[in-house]
Amino acid sequence: MKLVEPPSCSAPSTIVFIGRNSRGQWIAQEQNGLYGGLFVSRAQAIKYALFENGQHPETIVELPREIELDMGKTPNLSQRAA
Repeated sequence: MKLVEPPSCSAPSTIVFIGRNSRGQWIAQEQNGLYGGLFVSRAQAIKYALFENGQHPETIVELPREIELDMGKTPNLSQRAA
């Protein structure tokens, strides 16, 4: 049996930003800092974002400027209330 971690985000309206950092690595990060990661390719960043946001490609925004992974944000948990 393969265990799969459930998506971190249940709200489909959550925006996920993807783009490259200053070293050319791909970043995916939820707008409120609930989740994010560093990836070797754009395809992997998008795959992760889709998994985390419940397969909603319309909520993924690719940024033309550099983006840095910021895991120090305090997430706004009031938006996650189920």
